[in-house]
Amino acid sequence: MTSQTVALVVAAGRGRRFGGETPKQYLPLGEATVLRHTLACFAGHPAVDAVRAVIHPDDRGLYDSAVAGMSLLEPVPGGETRQDSVRRGLESLVALAPARVLIHDAVRPFVDHAVIDRALQALDRVPGAVVAVPVRDTLKRALDGRVDATVDRTDLWRAQTPQAFRYPDILAAHRAAEGAGLTDDAAVAERAGLGLALVAGDEANFKITSLVDMDRAEARLRGPRAGSFEYRSGQGFDVHRFGPGDHVMLCGVRIAHDAALVGHSDADAGLHALTDALYGAIAEGDIGSHFPPDDPRWRDADSAVFLRHAQGLVAASGGEIVNLDLTLICERPRIAEHRAAMVARIAEILGLDPARVAVKATTAERLGFIGRAEGLAAQAVATVRLPLAK
Repeated sequence: MTSQTVALVVAAGRGRRFGGETPKQYLPLGEATVLRHTLACFAGHPAVDAVRAVIHPDDRGLYDSAVAGMSLLEPVPGGETRQDSVRRGLESLVALAPARVLIHDAVRPFVDHAVIDRALQALDRVPGAVVAVPVRDTLKRALDGRVDATVDRTDLWRAQTPQAFRYPDILAAHRAAEGAGLTDDAAVAERAGLGLALVAGDEANFKITSLVDMDRAEARLRGPRAGSFEYRSGQGFDVHRFGPGDHVMLCGVRIAHDAALVGHSDADAGLHALTDALYGAIAEGDIGSHFPPDDPRWRDADSAVFLRHAQGLVAASGGEIVNLDLTLICERPRIAEHRAAMVARIAEILGLDPARVAVKATTAERLGFIGRAEGLAAQAVATVRLPLAK
């Protein structure tokens, strides 16, 4: 038997910070347990072929009661540490030989399908993917109960799960790291030298570690109150001139051309406009403030990095992208024959339904620098849904 994608849900922890004898993954959340909600997130995903839980040997009765009626692989016993439990879970999948594995914490019951999609799609490019949200709060380092220093939060992200991997790679990495005491599977992959992508997570995908978290989970399960969210729109505009080259990058698509667009990154005006539109919708500055053009790290960078960062900030605000509308303004190259590929690439980068992405094109009627084919422009509007501030 072969399964293309297996979700491994780690539920072997004792998790008794709430008091009492029942581990928190087996506590009631609405009409089911925390664990059942989590397993259902993966069991109901069309790209996940099988789901297996790793449980504590003493919890088999609790587990059987929690999953009654669900179609799951037989659970396997965990080990002394989370790393041991994951390794045992991975070893149990050898006979299935999946191509991909998703590793997820049992006490994150609100992971949605879009997050899972983004994690799996990244495996087409790299051996592993970490779901994460950018750090937005100012960070302080403490010493003896006093502030010692302010920590630069640039490029800092908070890792979530699921973490997605090509199965043979993460199995080998876990076998090599046995006993290393690492805190998550991305750390195991890093130790093995595996390339990892960061993909946008979601603030709703929080981990239940306290009674406050459980209250938050109960409130989320009850659903939003009428009027508890709002819609915001942002706009973006970008221009690049033509220079020597044999292709342009537009909306993540390479288009053969007798000139290239000039810029510090890959000069993808379409993705730059979309990125600024998302930043604008959540009042988070512009692309230059997050990725300064004089920073050598972004020279020739793939602009998909910028767009995913903007999406990550939307997710960190508790929001979701409703739709994107992009207009490319140029005399050349011709856009019509590439429009479908552009829509598909933008949707892939963001894990969106392509029906939520519009790409249009127009000319400048031979007026101005665009009309003289000296460059091109892009303008975008993004609509996002955000929770209302309390």
